[in-house]
Amino acid sequence: MTTMTEASVREFKMPDVGEGLTEAEILKWYVQPGDTVTDGQVVCEVETAKAAVELPIPYDGVVRALHFPEGTTVDVGTSIIAVDVTGGAVAEEAPAAPAAAPEPGETPAEPAAREGRKPVLVGYGVAESSTKRRPRKGSTAPAEPAAGHTSHDAGAALQGVQGELNGHGGGTQRPLAKPPVRKLAKDLGVDLTTIVPSGPDGIITREDVHAAVTPPVAEPTGPRPTAPQPVPARPAAAEAPAAPAAAVAAPAASYDAARETRVPVKGVRKATAAAMVGSAFTAPHVTEFVTVDVTRTMKLVEELRQDKDMQGLRVNPLLLIAKALLVAIRRNPEINASWDEANQEIVRKHYVNLGIAAATPRGLIVPNIKDAHDKTLPQLAEALGELVATAREGRTSPAAMQGGTITITNVGVFGVDTGTPLLNPGESAILAIGAIKLQPWVHKGKVKPRQVTTLALSFDHRLVDGELGSKVLADVAAILEQPKRLITWA
Repeated sequence: MTTMTEASVREFKMPDVGEGLTEAEILKWYVQPGDTVTDGQVVCEVETAKAAVELPIPYDGVVRALHFPEGTTVDVGTSIIAVDVTGGAVAEEAPAAPAAAPEPGETPAEPAAREGRKPVLVGYGVAESSTKRRPRKGSTAPAEPAAGHTSHDAGAALQGVQGELNGHGGGTQRPLAKPPVRKLAKDLGVDLTTIVPSGPDGIITREDVHAAVTPPVAEPTGPRPTAPQPVPARPAAAEAPAAPAAAVAAPAASYDAARETRVPVKGVRKATAAAMVGSAFTAPHVTEFVTVDVTRTMKLVEELRQDKDMQGLRVNPLLLIAKALLVAIRRNPEINASWDEANQEIVRKHYVNLGIAAATPRGLIVPNIKDAHDKTLPQLAEALGELVATAREGRTSPAAMQGGTITITNVGVFGVDTGTPLLNPGESAILAIGAIKLQPWVHKGKVKPRQVTTLALSFDHRLVDGELGSKVLADVAAILEQPKRLITWA
């Protein structure tokens, strides 16, 4: 059999495509083993906690192996694809010695099942890694598995290697848990060695840690049953004691798949959830409301659509509301700021990166228009159009969602009157736009049908007091009621 040398195989690791992101999900592979790739060619699309991003390969060669299937969440720094940089055809693999064991806390990946080739256990692979980790002092080098060993044998050998590299020799292994889970356990004062793991390959999950904090029920006396016993139904109003940590992980068949759908929380949705929880419990929110007659603004929108200077641009009420908010910020610049907890300072921004909340199939994202305060109305319309189109196509880059200073969310497109929006982390205010509806309104002393909407401004009360927040909201409302103020106040 022919084998490739270690030097000819390059391992491409999952990069950090955002700021401090720890993992990404592989959405789609654009190449397969045997395909020829060139430097800069996109080989896969991944979804981080912020956006979907295409990854280019940094070398020329032939794809040897894809280490993870689509839909797998991979930690940053983990190899995801092997490339033979000699450019030759994929050779027939010979049995290889196991590569270095994963770092403590990492989970050995499941074997990749690809049509036309034997499944490969990640960590063993079709060739050894180009780098080897030196064993710690006092550890013994693991024996190589025989060529006839099954993947089960290889997995057992890998666990033995892991125990050696953890510095425990043949004794108790260090509990398997990812760094965020270890931090959670440390914050809650939980000893990981006392937890029975419920995750795959014996890894401890966040749920295991939380369950360990809850006092377990008293152990019953007498012999224990040898098989899991069915849990009797209990009245909804009854307060049952918490289950012990070992019973936290419910079996997969404990729910009716025909009546329930379970969706893993990851990627953008996971990041949004964490950000909103952090925002809600960090910044003291205050929300104010105002209902305003926007009939003149709606007429101006129709006139701008016919203007030759605005042809081909996205002209809608959101455009004028965004411009009104920018004028209000110019009149009240203190609203465009952030709270620096570490230094106990209020950081006032002399630029406006205007965020626009956008609902996408992958979840809510908030890309922002850089230096929106410097843009003319046509430039602002063009930027808004590009932002919305890019978000709908799922091509928003992580850079487009960083550095926002203030946000607009348009809940009116769903027919909602208004809401109490949560702040985008790091910002001091967010403006919600309600549905614009024809309503009876007192205009010039008479009740007439007018176009009316309700605006809501949420702000961080640590740095924005009621006076400042009220002034900003009142200015936006006044401009929308009399849009000529876009000229007189600008």
